[in-house]
Amino acid sequence: MTTIEDLKQKITTAGELKSVVKTMKALAAVSIHQYENAVESLAEYDRTLEMGWQILLQKHSQKLKKELIRPTQNTAYVVFGSDWGMCGQFNERIAEYTQKYLECPSALNNNTLILNVGVRIGDRLMAMGHNCGVSFNLPSSIVGITAIIQEIVLTLEEWRNSGEIDRIVVIYNRIMSGTVYRPTRLQIYPLSAKWLQDLKQQKWTSPCLPTFTMNEDELASALFRQYFFVSLYRACAESLKSENTSRLAAMQMAEKNISERLTELNTQFNQQRQTAITEELLDIVAGFEALSE
Repeated sequence: MTTIEDLKQKITTAGELKSVVKTMKALAAVSIHQYENAVESLAEYDRTLEMGWQILLQKHSQKLKKELIRPTQNTAYVVFGSDWGMCGQFNERIAEYTQKYLECPSALNNNTLILNVGVRIGDRLMAMGHNCGVSFNLPSSIVGITAIIQEIVLTLEEWRNSGEIDRIVVIYNRIMSGTVYRPTRLQIYPLSAKWLQDLKQQKWTSPCLPTFTMNEDELASALFRQYFFVSLYRACAESLKSENTSRLAAMQMAEKNISERLTELNTQFNQQRQTAITEELLDIVAGFEALSE
């Protein structure tokens, strides 16, 4: 039978755990806001990059067309997961989505290289039988995203220039609405022919189209690097936002369960204390009656 002292210890432990959960909820909520702002801040930078593509398309569209007709037999998958737990089904969902995508007919015939961002997703993919060639730890704050993404871009550029890959697909969890997120994928190389065509037909905002003096190959290479950076940065921020959203939901559920458990423990404690008090009072009365006889 559970004693009053045991119940006191359980109540204290549950209270401390509830305090930790509240702290994690607050940190997750702050992180969600930061990563959301990071995604929004890319809008103007993305627009500047699109203007660079427009100029190159108007002057040297053949330079980009040849990037679209290459066969895609060697694919690099950049998979974003998490380094930390207590985030619900976040890693499970992205791992299952990646597994399902790699098993589709269009991917089975391709040679694949996997670059995972996040230790836990890397472990899950390896448990599924996939070899992760390169692994990166996730940044612990918004400040660290830039450095990690720059390293990833350099790795992808090295693979692309050496001919190891001719296709790059990014897989990550993305917020759809409110607290709802789901796995998604984005092909960032080769470029989308429709996207380039839409950019080329888009009207320039001023009467004069800007020109450039640098070598077109160097300009195209610089644009590719920046495009990779923006796309991967957005995917990383979206993934981190989704992770913290999932963690916030998990902590809210944990807080609810702990509160219910505390209510049960306090009820048991009060009942046992009342029983103990009643027994002591009965002992006192019995002793008094025995002395009075």
